[in-house]
Amino acid sequence: MNLWQQWKQDRRVTVRRPGEPDAAGRCVVYWMQRAQRALDNPALDLAVRAGNELQKPVVVFLGLVPFYPHANVRHYRFLVSAIPALADDLGERNVGFVLRAYPDHSLSRFSEEVRACLVVGDENPMREPESWRQKAAQDLRVPFWTVDADVVVPSRLLEKEQYAARTLRPRIHRLLPDFLAAPKKIKAQVAWKKPRDLPALSAQHDLLQGLKLDSSAREVAGMAAGTRPALRILQEFVQRRLAGYPRERNHPELAGTSQLSPYLHFGHIGPLTIALAVQKADAPAAAQEAYLEQLIVRRELAINFVRFNPFYDSMECLEPWAQRTLGDHAQDFRPVLYSEKQLENAETHDPLWNAAQKQMLLTGWMHNYLRMYWAKKILEWSPSPAVAYQRAVTLNDRYELDGRDPNGYAGIAWAIVGKHDRPWFTREIFGSVRYMSYASTSRKFDSSRYIEQVGALERRGRV
Repeated sequence: MNLWQQWKQDRRVTVRRPGEPDAAGRCVVYWMQRAQRALDNPALDLAVRAGNELQKPVVVFLGLVPFYPHANVRHYRFLVSAIPALADDLGERNVGFVLRAYPDHSLSRFSEEVRACLVVGDENPMREPESWRQKAAQDLRVPFWTVDADVVVPSRLLEKEQYAARTLRPRIHRLLPDFLAAPKKIKAQVAWKKPRDLPALSAQHDLLQGLKLDSSAREVAGMAAGTRPALRILQEFVQRRLAGYPRERNHPELAGTSQLSPYLHFGHIGPLTIALAVQKADAPAAAQEAYLEQLIVRRELAINFVRFNPFYDSMECLEPWAQRTLGDHAQDFRPVLYSEKQLENAETHDPLWNAAQKQMLLTGWMHNYLRMYWAKKILEWSPSPAVAYQRAVTLNDRYELDGRDPNGYAGIAWAIVGKHDRPWFTREIFGSVRYMSYASTSRKFDSSRYIEQVGALERRGRV
């Protein structure tokens, strides 16, 4: 078995367009989309190994398009602010980097231009990005492989949609020993030579200039993007807050979580890097296990949901029991109804919900425990579950930096239609979907302190 056959049997790799690499080509192209990092990137590692085998240089291609589904200036600004440092990090591995903005963002045209031997891409289970990969497989004239680079356990090994964490957990734990290991650090043996007419990237150059972007959410000020800031946040978390994670993770006022979700979403840091840092940390085993449960089991349950359920962003994803109970209560009287605009502007009677919504508006992030409460109240205050689901998806995708992500869709599905949950006690509007109240939620942490913290953020934002 030759090296190419071995790699095609790698459990992370999907062969989209078969065939042997073109030995007459000039380079290996890595089409970077989801995994925007030079560290702990199995797709990039595969491209580098392929380049070294062929004795060809490796170049990363990133196509910047203004019509990524539901993305706006907030998301694009966070993305492009990390690109100059990304190019530097790739250079340290002897790998080139080319950015092309719309309308010059075509992967197939670029591959023809540089005469690619092979194209490697990262995977994304979302509907539109997956369709782009399918189209690329049709358009390219050389082999095209994709690598599942943003999970610890390759998603396809889970075979089908899992009903809940309890059904996924034993499968994940059985496979973890094969994948929870530090990757080897390899550099490209043949350096990429940048064409003379290719402009150098710099932090001063506005990479969004000329793109017509949705401006419905303003950019988040003061939040650094990229792998290096993500690693600093990770280090601070494992050194100072990981030990208290089991007791503080559901306390929004204590900042007891890692707050790495935007960096995971944009691929600035990989879950394997985080998992290994947590394992090595000087923290109790119970704290390590609690965090890894969220990072691996819960996060990869969300990715499994999006990969195998085509209705992940609508209430059609619900289980039969939830369909029955929500249908039985569809005509229940709703004492409080808000318009989508009132919700967006945080104009409700509930100070805790308003604070959570404002935190999202101001910072592009909301604490996970409050996300559950936030979505359940949208169900309670909307005319129907279908409308509530659409509102939650719209607001999440518009304002969260980690919106448009499997975690967000799985969280909304859990909160509104009981996905990955079980039936609870029956009540009005919710039926047997789990209920959360202001009184019970605010008793679990210092809600007054949290509301004041968000108020202070809001006041600073007005200055």
